[in-house]
Amino acid sequence: MNHDSLLKRIESKRDEVVALTQDLVRIPTTNPPGDAYEACARMLGERLAKRGFAVEYIRATGAPGDRDSHPRINVVARYEGQPGGECVHFNSHIDVVEAGSGWSSDPFGADIRDGKVYGRGTCDMKGGLASSVIACEAILEEGLPFAGALEISGTVDEESGGFAGVGYLAERGYFTKPRVHHVIIPEPLGVDRICLGHRGVWWGEVETLGRIAHGSMPFLGDSAINHMSAFIHLLETQLQPRLSQRHTAEPVEPPGARVSTLNINSLHGGQVEQLFSMDALDRPTGDLPSPVVAHSCRAVLDRRFIAEENLETVKAEIVAMLEELKHSRPGFNYGIKDIMSFVPTATPRDAPVVLATARAIARVLGREASYISSPGTYDQKHIVRTAKLDACIAYGPGILDLAHQPDEYVGIQELVDSAKIMALAALSLTRGARDA
Repeated sequence: MNHDSLLKRIESKRDEVVALTQDLVRIPTTNPPGDAYEACARMLGERLAKRGFAVEYIRATGAPGDRDSHPRINVVARYEGQPGGECVHFNSHIDVVEAGSGWSSDPFGADIRDGKVYGRGTCDMKGGLASSVIACEAILEEGLPFAGALEISGTVDEESGGFAGVGYLAERGYFTKPRVHHVIIPEPLGVDRICLGHRGVWWGEVETLGRIAHGSMPFLGDSAINHMSAFIHLLETQLQPRLSQRHTAEPVEPPGARVSTLNINSLHGGQVEQLFSMDALDRPTGDLPSPVVAHSCRAVLDRRFIAEENLETVKAEIVAMLEELKHSRPGFNYGIKDIMSFVPTATPRDAPVVLATARAIARVLGREASYISSPGTYDQKHIVRTAKLDACIAYGPGILDLAHQPDEYVGIQELVDSAKIMALAALSLTRGARDA
């Protein structure tokens, strides 16, 4: 079957994919706290319902973050083809991180400049969502017969772990065979790159403990901040140098992430944060400190580990350093707790979803696909861990380095090209067109 007509149709929908990207970006689905999720989900669902999709809205009742003021609403749309084929599911998260400062235009304005759409979420990942919608709509408009089903979902909270989004749906069978066979997540990994998986992560909180006393007599107390300083010193001088020597064979991008890493996400010790200020006469007008020695200090650790490591060892290394300090530093005591953890994932290169997408990239772009792994986790973790489906990749338009940055953008040509690639891959995988 010749698909030139399908590719021409998608090319003719250039303005449409841009407009859909703009419409999605202009709904400020900022997480936290989870603004405008329902508005975005319903806009997407209503569009797909008009094109013949059966649409469900699923609220993640009881999931983290879900509340009446900010309901966690997911949308799943399904179009059934002829019987006997397989289902291809395009999953995109609709939440975006805060806009932050440093923008040269309205972060939710979705302005067009120099062949790019600018705005928070253009790259990560509403542009990819728009491309997947246009890809599926073009298949239906062409009237191309296919066996199986096409699914599109817009899910929430990926930026905060995905527990109310893909995690919630995976627990309820939405990504399990025989309902779904192949998943493509249009994260911004590059229009000619297929992302096979991601590194592992352990987020944990370490608390050092002290004894409160008057700040003018610190010798009568025991500063938890000083104890935390000793722990951080060991991290910097002992653990991080060791991590930098651990290299993975996986094709993680960027290359700096091909080693194990550790970041201190946050540090809180002593009094709550206060706003100190003085007026024109040097008199205090804001909060003032009270003189106490810190009895508690907490650090949140973000430990990213490679496929050659395991979660138990990752955690044991941290505990060993804390135990070392407990025995060598007078008064040192600590607590430690897990926040979140996920092991590395990797879809086999010979998986049908990988091969079909690679063939489509070669046809549309005229060059071979490259294969990468992501430095950070994304919703593939829930599909692999909970749904037990390893036929999952990330593929979509955009440059990963632009995610969460000011002046985030996605290239218009990338939106079009990735829609073509998604359409060809989907036709191949549904068994509707073996020669796609």
